[in-house]
Amino acid sequence: MTSSSPTLRVAIVGAGPAGIYAGNLLAGAVAALEGRVEIDLFESLPAPYGLIRYGVAPDHPRIKGIVNSLHEMLDAFPAASDDEPAATRRTIRFIGNVEVGRDISLDELRERYHAVILATGAIRDAALDVPGVDLPGSYGAADFVAWFDGHPDVARTWPLDASSVAVIGNGNVALDVARVLAKHAVDLRTTEVPDNVLEGLESSNATDVHVFGRRGPADIKFTPIELRELGEVNDVDIVLYDEDFDGVDPAAASTNQLKVMLRTLNGWRERPQTGASRRLHLHFWHAPVEITGEDRVAGIRFERTAPGPEGSLVRTGEIREYPIQAVYRAVGYYGTQVARAPFDPARGVVPNEGGRVIDEPGLYATGWIKRGPVGLIGHTKSDALETISNLVADAQAGLLTPPAEADDVLAVLDERETEYTTWDGWLALDAHERHLGENHAHTRERVKVVPREEQVAVSRDGALVR
Repeated sequence: MTSSSPTLRVAIVGAGPAGIYAGNLLAGAVAALEGRVEIDLFESLPAPYGLIRYGVAPDHPRIKGIVNSLHEMLDAFPAASDDEPAATRRTIRFIGNVEVGRDISLDELRERYHAVILATGAIRDAALDVPGVDLPGSYGAADFVAWFDGHPDVARTWPLDASSVAVIGNGNVALDVARVLAKHAVDLRTTEVPDNVLEGLESSNATDVHVFGRRGPADIKFTPIELRELGEVNDVDIVLYDEDFDGVDPAAASTNQLKVMLRTLNGWRERPQTGASRRLHLHFWHAPVEITGEDRVAGIRFERTAPGPEGSLVRTGEIREYPIQAVYRAVGYYGTQVARAPFDPARGVVPNEGGRVIDEPGLYATGWIKRGPVGLIGHTKSDALETISNLVADAQAGLLTPPAEADDVLAVLDERETEYTTWDGWLALDAHERHLGENHAHTRERVKVVPREEQVAVSRDGALVR
């Protein structure tokens, strides 16, 4: 900070966990900055929380705790007052339904703030380069997750006519997709799943869901709780294949978490089948080769793999084919680019060193757009700490250029008639969704409002009457 500019103004692009953690840490650093900190948190959706709201299956009870934690972070910072002591002056404003690069440019933000932090995450599916990947019936897992989470920018319906389905991937997203496909819709009625999703899942023809991983059971990327939830799904048998477990010793697992998961898998192998109406198959050592079919997906072909030297994977030449009618690709996410921001298309990230965007003073990155789409919430926190520590150090060293424009960004958005939403607007939408849940035929904590225009209307009207 410089003596001529006692207020540090920072824009954060993205209001998922990465952006909220960064804002919270920066607001907490106000004493070190010896001045006021004003933070504007921009989000392209009308509501906050990013992938926590739109990227995680609705039947995860622990997600409620994460949302509550993020809510408390944002709700803790009312608008700063000039009468407030300098050492505690800070504010975070949520500005939703504003896409940077469409409603306002990155250059315009940089003219109005000392620093801009990119926290856009990764919402697109990573590519799977095999023949047939573009056939009808081949879907990205991220798109399916967005549908069952009620994302406003995806179709309201989803084709669920396939009886046999393949899910490619060995991470938590693959398990989410497989569990939702295998689960009976009646068992989701108490969650916040939107009504259009319930209706779609109730008409699903799925009887067999196959999850395929390139590596073996000792290399799974699940977490124990995600795996354990599979075994608790009503009227679904878990099917495992003994050949995939040759040489796998839970006692030799590299971590305690892996030991727990291998014991869980072995327990399922010994559990007798119940004759359930649906089955969830877990396959290992399968590398996808081709999605087959003419007018739409009719099957999928794999090559068996085996462990190679020094942790490598080798192809065995053995080909196996499975008749299926739909494929869901859960092989990772790809970073969300911001127009006019540096971007590495090979890695899907913003090139940076410790969160400082390379050759762009005053521009920072945090979360998945910084490090790539790996890691859990805990990694996002440590990511944000590194980025904010470097931003604060730059501010203390006087390396941040003062804003060239003094006008409030909201005045710019008002002039353009952008229907932005606010924190008060989110509180109104949150209350509205909870009210819908209380009055639903199947009582729920909330029922998500899906259409963007309806979210915006409830948010803006509700905020005006508060």
